Amino acid sequence: MTTSSKSGSPLNAKLVRELAEILRETELTEIEVEKGDLRLRVARTVQAAPMVQHVAAPAPMAAAPAAAPAAPASQPSDPAQAPEGGDIPGSVPSPMVGTVYVRPNPEADAFAKAGDTVKEGDTILLIEAMKTFNPITAPRSGKLTHLFVTDAQPVEYGEALFAIS
Repeated sequence: MTTSSKSGSPLNAKLVRELAEILRETELTEIEVEKGDLRLRVARTVQAAPMVQHVAAPAPMAAAPAAAPAAPASQPSDPAQAPEGGDIPGSVPSPMVGTVYVRPNPEADAFAKAGDTVKEGDTILLIEAMKTFNPITAPRSGKLTHLFVTDAQPVEYGEALFAIS
């Protein structure tokens, strides 16, 4: 949390609590308010947690053709040819709606690619939502068997992002 005030006015603790509550309720990662010469920014760090498989998961944006054979779990797969994420053990769904980025910037290498061994907490990709980049981390150590998304692809809540075996 950072504050700045030209006049050095005392910080309104009630306002900070209200903003923190708004962050919790809306699942935003930061909020900034400006009133007169007082500027208040409240931010929180969000850790991606493994999510329980939903009974009615939304359909992925690009489903694999029915005739295409699924790649064995031990081999890296092309996202366009991968089976639906819910069909793969160890798949990790998106915790939010947004745009996926598989690299920290356009000139950099991808955080991870199918076939890589990852550790719990490693950043696998970013999801940009409301102009905030949210790191999506590996919920467990293992082999990244599938990436179901590509760079700059929009994703829905619950859509499979990747799988770790």
